[in-house]
Amino acid sequence: MRWLVGTVLVLLVSFVIYVGSAVWSVKGLVEAAQSGNGPAIIARTDLPRLKRSLVDQIVRAYLERQGAKRPLSLMERVLANTYGASIADALVGKILTEENITKILRDGVVTEELPDAHMPALAGLDFSNTFGILRRLSPVKIVEFEIALGNDASSGAISLHFEGNGWKLSGFNLPANAVRALAETLPIK
Repeated sequence: MRWLVGTVLVLLVSFVIYVGSAVWSVKGLVEAAQSGNGPAIIARTDLPRLKRSLVDQIVRAYLERQGAKRPLSLMERVLANTYGASIADALVGKILTEENITKILRDGVVTEELPDAHMPALAGLDFSNTFGILRRLSPVKIVEFEIALGNDASSGAISLHFEGNGWKLSGFNLPANAVRALAETLPIK
């Protein structure tokens, strides 16, 4: 019986530390975004994962746009995916600068040139309501979670991934209209 109580207690403490470290990391990222501290944001960011998350979303929207007129064959889909990824990679490379990542987190503006490419700002989260923050968290994997930025799932979110000694920003889950606006900037092939 003591063994069971001890195990449950260890699991409970581990869970509290796990969730607490995630909330603490989000709080640090929010504070860095609110103050516009680009170096602190970059220190809390896994740039390769962040880039991959955006490229994947844009390529998916690009392929949907390509196949809108007719279904694509397997070969056309592979070619469009390869072409779209290379073009989207260049687009995302321009977006993911220290200044732009800070602007996305602080203001929700993905790019100035596209008025539809925006999402709720991470800096707008209110940490005075701890349970409100906890309700926004949702696990993706054991080492990754997502925090909703708006009141519904379609308004956008960010993902954090546990790596090394802490949680790092690893993804922007843009609203559908922002992803479509970015995909529309890619040339149709």
